[in-house]
Amino acid sequence: MPPIPVDLPLAVDRAAPVSLTVQLGGRLRAAIRGGTLKPGERLPSTRALARQLAVSRTVVTEAYQQLYAEGWIEGRHGSGTYVADLDLSWHGPAHGSGPAHGSGPMHGSGAARTSGTAPAAVPGGSSAAPAVPGGPAAEPAGATRGRPVTRRAGAATAPDGGPLIDLRPGRPWVRDYDEAAWRRAWRQAGDLPPGDDPDPYGLPRLREALAVHLRRTRGVPAGPENVMVTRGTGNGLDLLAATVLRPGDRAGVEDPGWRRARTILRARGAEIVPCPVDADGVLVDGLPEDLGLLYTTPAHQYPLGGRLPIARRERLLAWARRSGALVVEDDYDAEFRYDVAPLPALYGLDPDQVVLLGTLSKSLSPDIGVGWLVASPGLLDAVARTREDLTDRTGGPAQQAVAVLLERGDLDRHLRRMRLEYARRRAALVAALGSRVTGDTAGLHVMVGLPEHRVGPLVEAARARGVLLDTTDRHHHGPPGRHGLVIGYGSASLAQVRAGAAILARLLGPGLADGAE
Repeated sequence: MPPIPVDLPLAVDRAAPVSLTVQLGGRLRAAIRGGTLKPGERLPSTRALARQLAVSRTVVTEAYQQLYAEGWIEGRHGSGTYVADLDLSWHGPAHGSGPAHGSGPMHGSGAARTSGTAPAAVPGGSSAAPAVPGGPAAEPAGATRGRPVTRRAGAATAPDGGPLIDLRPGRPWVRDYDEAAWRRAWRQAGDLPPGDDPDPYGLPRLREALAVHLRRTRGVPAGPENVMVTRGTGNGLDLLAATVLRPGDRAGVEDPGWRRARTILRARGAEIVPCPVDADGVLVDGLPEDLGLLYTTPAHQYPLGGRLPIARRERLLAWARRSGALVVEDDYDAEFRYDVAPLPALYGLDPDQVVLLGTLSKSLSPDIGVGWLVASPGLLDAVARTREDLTDRTGGPAQQAVAVLLERGDLDRHLRRMRLEYARRRAALVAALGSRVTGDTAGLHVMVGLPEHRVGPLVEAARARGVLLDTTDRHHHGPPGRHGLVIGYGSASLAQVRAGAAILARLLGPGLADGAE
């Protein structure tokens, strides 16, 4: 079986004076020089890459032919196109890599990036990948305004005696998985003896597999020395906060944003600073200069659903370098995107100033309890010391099982299957609700903006008809400034999503969206 092609966040700029073919060739060369593409890794087919970039296949074919001629890539009969096994020492530094910024983000814990180059596959500051206007680690969602947050309904029934349709965000679909692969992973994990001295960084085998996975799926130029295995996003954020924050330090959190981030940072003594967002994500202009840390969800803002545009990502990193703040990037559901090309992870743009958090809660199951923290080696060492002091660890058998899933390609196959499944559910919501929906280009939830006075009655009316909904209210730090519904389509079946969306469309009525009276 041929290797799975690398999924790179590439973009080209039609307004640039350089041809699309030259731009693409340059992006791929820089990806190879910078370590984002490794020798022997398989590139997408010309047809697939042309479709991703929305260009003609000729553009990709000519770029590949040029790279063939230069010796960067090679073809294997009947198998595809691969990165050549190169000695890169003669190529020199990647164009535009420049020196690393500063010596570290906070308390001297940063370290120079190990790759020596800036990541490739980044559109050089252009805005060629425009943002399309629109939760992190899985959490139970409250059903209505003013009610306490509760666990999910389980076997609860609708007023008519049928099952409730749960369209609240926060859970993936866990009923469709490869049972043989799952059993095989846990059987192999069970064959290994229990450990007596857990590694605070995580199992080396899994760190290596995660580094390859992140490089292939997110274009992140990380090696195992950059990866710590955690129990999930919340655990990673807590360990980081315990390492870099001191009582009274100011920590920024998107508003509205993931409420548990506020809880975790406040518990570590931070003063929470709400940072406004718009339809595209966090508003960089006006961010305080005295923040020690900023928690953000740029791939799919939680809960509004925006994707942070390239230009704003670069302004955010410029602000971080200027202010010395550490940017914490929660990549909670970045594996799932629809009709859009991937945008580069913030970590890939500046590994010294950004920490990347990820989890299997959305891509596989929240029950498995495995996530990752990606940072500069110096900061990772500091977090590991904190972790040992706190006697915090990730279970060894779970790590071994995930390593098997990654090494055999089972997780990649599961992700491809679930992308198609979630795309069908998302399409059903969009078809029923039309232009009311925003934030539908990625992730497992969408947003429907409403006037404040309509939200509560609509949620109650939906519940009376057997549909559970979440609102934006509980995601605000203070009084809500954005009002509407946060609709999840991860844990309901396709049939349930269609039925729930039809009920919601009738309740919304024609023309009611985005604050319309």
